[in-house]
Amino acid sequence: MKELKILYLYPDILELYGDYGNIQILRYRIEQRGFKATIEPYSIGDTPPNFKNYDLIFAGGGADQEQNILAQDLAQYKSSIQEALDAGVFFLLICGSYQLFGKYYKDAEGNIIKGLEIFDYYTEASNDRKKRCIGNIVIETELNNQKTKIIGFENHGGQTFNITKPFGTVLLGNGNQFNDTQEGFFTKNVIATYLHGPLLSKNPKLADYIIQYCLNRKYDENIILEALNDDFENKCREQLIGRIGEKKGAIGDGS
Repeated sequence: MKELKILYLYPDILELYGDYGNIQILRYRIEQRGFKATIEPYSIGDTPPNFKNYDLIFAGGGADQEQNILAQDLAQYKSSIQEALDAGVFFLLICGSYQLFGKYYKDAEGNIIKGLEIFDYYTEASNDRKKRCIGNIVIETELNNQKTKIIGFENHGGQTFNITKPFGTVLLGNGNQFNDTQEGFFTKNVIATYLHGPLLSKNPKLADYIIQYCLNRKYDENIILEALNDDFENKCREQLIGRIGEKKGAIGDGS
């Protein structure tokens, strides 16, 4: 039986706005295709993981305090993380973990949390703690050469700069900065984004994009995923996009 191994980083610290739901969705959609999903959590004090042994690494969101707690622990794995990235292991990073993979995070008081410096972007919070990018968000990205709308929920005071490869174009919401046109960071095997919600429950095409990438990389095959019945999920997407779109005029269907 084909198997995908997922490393879930800091599930007890990075878990805002239903981020654990992403793990549940991945497990469900992998197992519905007859594959095995192995989920292994790691947190501070656990046996150090070998990042290259996994097919997918997931980390969710956390506030300033949580990021400060785990930043030092995560830093000890920088070389192992870089090796995994170079080997093509897929990383899905939400909000706080998105920020920690950059150069640094500066909080509202000016305190610096040093990032892993894996990527060249950096994040700085507004001096006004009440000023946040918050609310529903819709972006458009390209998955397998097909334009796809991605929906989620953002709630971040940090403003991320120096993004060279955004996850998508903002149709509604803020994105990496206040009223930005770009959201997140996207490479062949990395999606870093501010979208909570959880992200994958609202976007089954995105979940399948990640699963297919991981399977094809691991087994060196052109695996075509069996279609699942996503009628319910797609109806929910249509409802959400319709309601959100009323605030900004029509933004298209839920493709």
